[in-house]
Amino acid sequence: MGGHAPDREPEPDGLAASARAALVRRIDASGAWAADPVWREAFAAVPRHLFVPYYYVGVAGGYERRWGESPDPRARERWVRGAYEDTPLATRLRDGELLSSSSQPSLMADMLAALCVTDGDTVLEIGAGTGYNAALLAHRLGDDKVTTIDLDPEITESARRHLAAAGYQPVVVTGDGARGVPERAPFDRIIATCALSTVPRAWLAQSRPGGRILMPLGTGLIVLTVSDAGHAEGRFLHTPAYFVPLRGGSRPWGEPAQLGGVPRRAREDDLFRFLLTLTRGSLDPQEAHALWEQEGMPRRERYGVTISGDGEWAWLDDPEGPYAWPLPS
Repeated sequence: MGGHAPDREPEPDGLAASARAALVRRIDASGAWAADPVWREAFAAVPRHLFVPYYYVGVAGGYERRWGESPDPRARERWVRGAYEDTPLATRLRDGELLSSSSQPSLMADMLAALCVTDGDTVLEIGAGTGYNAALLAHRLGDDKVTTIDLDPEITESARRHLAAAGYQPVVVTGDGARGVPERAPFDRIIATCALSTVPRAWLAQSRPGGRILMPLGTGLIVLTVSDAGHAEGRFLHTPAYFVPLRGGSRPWGEPAQLGGVPRRAREDDLFRFLLTLTRGSLDPQEAHALWEQEGMPRRERYGVTISGDGEWAWLDDPEGPYAWPLPS
């Protein structure tokens, strides 16, 4: 492999190591990296707690802050154990609004496995977050192969600190992720860890032919294969995905339109609501429901996205078939 391990692992006792091993076993059991088990070693090696020196957990009436430097040893133990739960962790709040988070590790494993990296690949990550995902990539590929970008200088500065503490030094850029990082292009892989409603064309232009782009779109994860700067196509993964929006880029779609006339069973079904996000502006909810029932309540992996020239559309089963809709802007 082209990556490396830190010279030392700066953790105060064995609690973090045992908690991390337990997390790896849970992800292993989930099958998240079955398609690319090499990721198991990266998750076993990279200390997640160094990337979340504090985080917030939901409690009645708001959030509770867990802090690695609390004077209370029981509070520090809760912090370490929580850092290795297979859950997303809120890391940055403003006026009660979530600005940044560390994603659920098993979902990260799913995404990294679907990225299909090989030794020597260069990767651009959109959304630096805590730096944890960039560390996993750097461990697998090497520091010089990984670039991560975020619009917020506070986020990029803290990501650099966390990465350095864990022994990694990928390139961290402060800027608009929707514009990519042209000075580091071309990339073999682009992965976004923030939600968008369209695919930025700069990403296609900065991808090598045959490269892959993996990004949250609607409430799913689309994997696109890039043909050239104007063409890409791919299907959604099976898993639902809910990410913090990309700041500076296109805004993800909000709640679906009024669902009057749609049966409650469908209104509350995640797969139906996914279809609503893809067909907004093309089908009203009643038409979407009729299609959903007719097609046997299709799962996410039956849907895909095509980009060709100035067009960008979602489709069911076949990009040239009868069910295709321009993506909402």
